[in-house]
Amino acid sequence: MASVYQINKGINKPIVFKGLRAQYIAYLAIGMVALLLSFVVLYLLSMPLIVLVPLIVLLALLLIYTVQQLSKCFGQHGLMKYTAARTLPATLRIPSRKVFTSLIKNSHAKL
Repeated sequence: MASVYQINKGINKPIVFKGLRAQYIAYLAIGMVALLLSFVVLYLLSMPLIVLVPLIVLLALLLIYTVQQLSKCFGQHGLMKYTAARTLPATLRIPSRKVFTSLIKNSHAKL
């Protein structure tokens, strides 16, 4: 008998939630948890609610805006590529020619 299989057409596509792609969903979730924990700590330190609630709401809006902008600007893997490119050195300085001459000697020995 022939089996009927459904084709999943969403394979190899990034997860998208309200315009956020891939890892930015996790960044937003981690930021919101951090804001929740900071609210609890500041509340336990008896900070007045009239100050605390607007502060947390303002920080949450700033977090959402920043993550949205990063998602739009860099896309799925762009932020990781950007940070990796920033860690590369602009130039390499080798004070001696021995590195290159040993490469030439070793390449002739293998032939």
